[in-house]
Amino acid sequence: MIKPSKSTLSVKTTFKKPPVPEGERLSKHVAHLVPCSRREAEQYIEGGWVRVNGQVVEEPMARVLDQVVQIDPQASLMGLSDVTLLLNKPAGFDSMAAPGEAGKRLKPAHQLLQSTNHWAQDPSGVRQLKRHLARLTACVPLELAATGLVVFTQDWRVLRKLTEDAAFMEHEFLVEVAGEVSPDMLQRMNTGLNHQGQALPPVKVSINSTSGATTRLRVAIKGAHPGLIAYLCERVDLHINSMKRLRIGRVALSNLPEGQWRYLQEGERF
Repeated sequence: MIKPSKSTLSVKTTFKKPPVPEGERLSKHVAHLVPCSRREAEQYIEGGWVRVNGQVVEEPMARVLDQVVQIDPQASLMGLSDVTLLLNKPAGFDSMAAPGEAGKRLKPAHQLLQSTNHWAQDPSGVRQLKRHLARLTACVPLELAATGLVVFTQDWRVLRKLTEDAAFMEHEFLVEVAGEVSPDMLQRMNTGLNHQGQALPPVKVSINSTSGATTRLRVAIKGAHPGLIAYLCERVDLHINSMKRLRIGRVALSNLPEGQWRYLQEGERF
């Protein structure tokens, strides 16, 4: 009787699973449906005009197998312009830091630009898309402890305007200080401004409102000059309780809630 060898006994039969079909890239599928070029198909998808099984999909790289793909009858490539976002920055957030710089001691204001923080009463009427929250550039600095209007844009024209015309664009602040502000203090804050022999940018300081314990000042300055308002208050022995930027050029913060953002409207110009 012949006994099977050890090698024969150890052999096991294995079966390879058939490869799972990966499907077709959504952009290619849409290009066939429309029909259109692959680039145009990507724009339809990024524009939020394509639904897969009833759900909007904005990623051209997504793959479809047997799902139902539909193109919105109102689909258009005309509205894919770059956007500008206005954020009401809370205190403690860095207006110019990049998202990748976040850490224990640094909180970029950029990280607040999420869909959940989009102001529900945004008057722009712009359809929010994922592409609107990418490639955003911070434009104008604001003190870490201050709140108020900061700007992020994808639009090179807006970036150029805020950069090239920075020295001529007026910024308006509401500054609350402790105590009363006398006429003499107000005059000293408005005239003869210099620091270490260097002339400072002209400012316009006026009293907005006052109570027994605090005074609210309106401060208008040409250009962004972090630290200037603090210097003006220090030279007349005023302690700042809070500071909020209300306006940059002709664009105002208005009723935008703190920590939320909205789109720059079509008719708004800095």
